[in-house]
Amino acid sequence: MLVKLKTVAALALLLSGPAFAADEPGVSATEIKIGGVFPFSGPASSIGLVGKGVIAYVQSINDRGGINGRKINYLAYDDAYSPPKAVEHIRRLVESDEVSFMFGQLGTPGISATTKYLRSKGVPSIAIVSGSSKFTDVANYPMTTTGLVSYDTEGKIYAKFLAKTLPSAKYAILYQNDDLGKDYVSAFKAFLGKDFDRKVVTASYEVTEPTVDSQVVNLRSSGADALVIAGTPKFAAQAIRQASVIGWKTTVIINFPSGSVGGTLAPAGLDKSVGVIVGTTNKDILDSTWNDDPGMQSYRSFLEKYLPGVDITNGSYLTGYQQGILLEQILKQCGNDLSRKNILAQAKNLRDFVVPTVLPGIKVNTTDTLNMIWTQMRLQRWTGTSWEGFGEVLDAKSE
Repeated sequence: MLVKLKTVAALALLLSGPAFAADEPGVSATEIKIGGVFPFSGPASSIGLVGKGVIAYVQSINDRGGINGRKINYLAYDDAYSPPKAVEHIRRLVESDEVSFMFGQLGTPGISATTKYLRSKGVPSIAIVSGSSKFTDVANYPMTTTGLVSYDTEGKIYAKFLAKTLPSAKYAILYQNDDLGKDYVSAFKAFLGKDFDRKVVTASYEVTEPTVDSQVVNLRSSGADALVIAGTPKFAAQAIRQASVIGWKTTVIINFPSGSVGGTLAPAGLDKSVGVIVGTTNKDILDSTWNDDPGMQSYRSFLEKYLPGVDITNGSYLTGYQQGILLEQILKQCGNDLSRKNILAQAKNLRDFVVPTVLPGIKVNTTDTLNMIWTQMRLQRWTGTSWEGFGEVLDAKSE
């Protein structure tokens, strides 16, 4: 009888421990269910391709046997960059699909509309694809980590660059009229202080507008010698093309979300994009410097196997691939404890982690008080055939 009781007690302890995790939503002995929401259609569909990259990388994980004996069931829905649709999908993922956590949700408007709900349900939202500075406030967003350099940090890097290279010039900012675009304007205000109104002219656009041609024409008439474009690829491409068409010889800077050759520069015209500057974390697949780089070779092989025929110059796929690498690392660190508490803890416990496709010197470090996966970038300029990096790697402390 004593032996039987001991066996029952041991079984009860096993079933109650993190290795079984039967009481954790989305987790079984063979699977972990994770949710994602992306703009696969609509005005931001070009960056929705990040989601395609994540899905493909998850498939590669499963083909390698999964992680700690579990396959990943990644459920990704299309919100078309519409906050109401994002809300609908997030509720479905949490309440019907019963995912363990959200990973890689893309789009500042949709994320803004759903973070409070996710927090109320105790669902972590890891590596969101938004650089909105508000999400870096750990006190207000304790269950979130971010997957882009914050727009505030990025904007200050650009402001510092322009102040150094064009100190007497006027700067024009074309920005998307939401949290994404406004953060860059705020960064310039913070950096330039009392000189902002004298040195900067701005124009906004809505994502529902067909073009930004008129805004570009109006900004040119201001006499600005630099144009900063803070938006999504469709409109960045339009602005670059229009500036060229009207003969505006100006220093053009685009934001990282629009920094794709295939998603932005090619639609704008590779010849019309010569001289365009952007901050980045990544190696350029078109740069022969990285032809023999193991990380980029692995990425090329990945594309050939899991996304055959796609435009390899579209940086959104690379972002999705890197997101997948981060997801894999976080789950490995979790071991068999796949509680939501531990998943969040490990997402905030990345230490000097190096993603093989990022530039030398850039590492991932997260803590309880620093929820940003990326805090560093380097400036690069489009030559007509590839990106050419210049300057040093900059981080959040060297703004």
